[in-house]
Amino acid sequence: MHTVWKGSISFGLVNIPVKLHTATENKDIKLRQLHKECNTPINYQKVCSGCKKEVQSEDIVKAYEYSKNKYVVLDDEELEKLKKENEDKAVEIIDFVKLEEIDPIYFERSYFMAPDSGGGKAYSLLRKALMESGKIGVAKIMIRSKEQLAVVRVFEELLVMETIHFPDEVRSAKDVPNIPSEPVVVQKELDTALMLVDQLTTTFEPEKYTDDYRTALMELIEEKKAGKQTVTVSDKQPAAPSNVTDLMSALQASLDKTKKKKPVPRKRVTKATS
Repeated sequence: MHTVWKGSISFGLVNIPVKLHTATENKDIKLRQLHKECNTPINYQKVCSGCKKEVQSEDIVKAYEYSKNKYVVLDDEELEKLKKENEDKAVEIIDFVKLEEIDPIYFERSYFMAPDSGGGKAYSLLRKALMESGKIGVAKIMIRSKEQLAVVRVFEELLVMETIHFPDEVRSAKDVPNIPSEPVVVQKELDTALMLVDQLTTTFEPEKYTDDYRTALMELIEEKKAGKQTVTVSDKQPAAPSNVTDLMSALQASLDKTKKKKPVPRKRVTKATS
């Protein structure tokens, strides 16, 4: 399993070297875009909106737009220094709270935590402390140049780190439009709704929920493959136009244009002498 982060996490004076592994994966079926005429994949270029030229990676800088069309440019050295200063810090659990105190809207992404070399005993200690107390740890961590708020909890005998949103990243529910005010609920309708809820109440078994659309899409793809309804794209890319050819064309056009404008010299008539 690929390691996405390596460092240490601590609570009190206990320091635990750990590695993070992504706990979930996106199984969306990715569809490519092809040119309808020749079935060749579409490429995307980075083009400057000002001079309309294609831009290479080395010609791009990062900037923050603080108002319309006004930017603060940040060079790579400045960003790398900030990143280094935060990454070098050990991740410290700053609070212990109950899981039910955190609304699911805050949760972002899950990572499995594995002990690194020599961290097995401290890892087991934290795991046991969380299980016995029924609490989870709240910490901060730097992942991919972004400081994250996170919680550490126990999941199936291992520690899991869940990155969670900072409070200012969660939009206010008050800003959602067209929410009806509390109406008068007819008791008979409420009783019927509660009866339906009761009938559909069960124990959560994640295995019984499947992505029906993804399954149907893969079946369609396999059906088309079996029926040979496929297209093959040539690995050969069309040759880029030669600058020499373009230059010669431009020179020839300029020469032709000059010829047309150049006045034709008149023949000089000489008088015959007697």
